[in-house]
Parts: sequence; structure tokens; C-alpha cells
Amino acid sequence: MLHNRAMLRTLLDRIKLSPSVAIPDQLWTDTLASLPFLARLDADQRVRLRTLAAQLLADKQMSGAGDLVLTAAIQVNIAAQASLPVLNLGIDWYRGWKEIIVYPGEFLVPRNVTDPDGVVHEYVEPIVGEAWDRGPLLVSWHDAQRNVTREGTASSVVIHEFVHKLDLLNGEADGVPEFSTLHKSLNPERWRGGLQRAFNRFVAELEMIESEMPAELDSDVDEDRYYAHLPFDAYAGEDEAEFFAVSSEAFFVAPARMQQAFPEWHALLCEFFMQDPPA
Repeated sequence: MLHNRAMLRTLLDRIKLSPSVAIPDQLWTDTLASLPFLARLDADQRVRLRTLAAQLLADKQMSGAGDLVLTAAIQVNIAAQASLPVLNLGIDWYRGWKEIIVYPGEFLVPRNVTDPDGVVHEYVEPIVGEAWDRGPLLVSWHDAQRNVTREGTASSVVIHEFVHKLDLLNGEADGVPEFSTLHKSLNPERWRGGLQRAFNRFVAELEMIESEMPAELDSDVDEDRYYAHLPFDAYAGEDEAEFFAVSSEAFFVAPARMQQAFPEWHALLCEFFMQDPPA
């Protein structure tokens, strides 16, 4: 739409001139309305979130891929979701990289894997988001909008990928982020212990579910029924890094269920993010 394109040009012009972007009032109101999980924030927190989103828009270069028209509404929506994890940490926690690439939907990324015999297999993988170490963050706009619940499971691909960036800040995606003077009671050993206990328990639950599943299911919907009681997506069982990212989605989007299922891990996330969404 023409007014969106004009607004986008205005935002881009401001980015060139200022370390922060002035997000128009109506656009910010519409963005909050489109992200119901932000309704829990009080007035001061919303002001702080808006400031962080404006800083992120100025600091990062966001570009559209494929045939996506990158409107101001898309940019502010992604910036608002991305700013929630650092609401009490600060925008500097997203340092060391510059580019956000937004695809209209699921996109293909080339992969290669070497088998035990030393043979390299090349293939393309369809994904909805990816965070590269000191490189760009890639995200599907279609999936970025599926951010309330999915069959009762918390979902925010934007939060997921930005949490990977926090994880990568100390050099490795292993589910153990960097800690600062803000985290007086946290250290890698304590975090790693809590992470491992929660991850192992989640994997054990997955294995129990999968042992009860028929060898063949008619559809993904039938498969989802088996995973329905989990507090977050089964993909969290992939490894510790994915467990951190997926459980962080639940922490911000639908925290009550996760808090009940993994109280110790929830408490550690509260300490790291310096937020307590259920409260």
C-alpha cells in the first residue's frame, strides 16, 4: 500500500540520520494489538519496549527477500518481538552483527553433512528462521505472525532466532548464554546444571511419547495430538541450544504452562532475562 511504502521511506531516512527511529504512534498501537502476549506489559515497560524497538531498527539493516514488500508494519512488528527478550538487558546484547533478512514464508537453505564413511551429502532444507554466528538473522514473515499459540503450543520464530543470537554472543550455540554484572547469582555452571536437568527430562518425555506412537501416522495433525500435552514444541529436544530457544518462546508467549511443567528452568530464565512474565 502506498502509505506503508511512504512510511517505510520515512523510517529508513530516519535510520540514516539517528541512532534511534521515531515509530509513529498509530503504527505502534497497531503493532501492540497484533501481538497479544505484549498485553501483559505495563505502561513503563511498553515505553521501554518501544525505545528498544526504535534502537534496533536503527542499528540493524532489515531487508526483504523473494517477493516480500518490506513495509514499516513488518519491520516494527519484528523489532517489537525481538526487543522483548532484552527488555531489561539492553540493545547492546544484540551486538556483533547487522543484518536481518525477512522472507515471505518458508525458505530453503543449502546444507552438507559428512557421513561416517567420509562421504559429503549436499541437500537443501526448508526452514522458517536461522541465526548465523556474527552473520545475518533470517526469518519467515508468514511464520513470524503465528506468534500466539499453535495447537496450544507457544510460538514466536522471531524470539526463537533472537535468543539464538544471545546464545551465540559468547561464541557457541550451546544453550549457555553470556552473563554480565546484571546476573549476580548466575554463572555458567549453575545455568548448565539447570539446563541439563530440564533438557534431559524433556527428552525423556519425548521418548515416552514416541514409544507410544504408531509406526505410521496419517498426517501431521495426528502426530501433533501425541505432543499436545508438552509445554512447548517438540523441536526443543533437538539439542540444548534449541531447548533454550524454544523454551524462551514459551517463556514470553505462553509462560504459565511452562512454569508449571519446568519450575526450576523457568526460574533460571527469569533470572537471565530479568523478567517474570506470569507475575
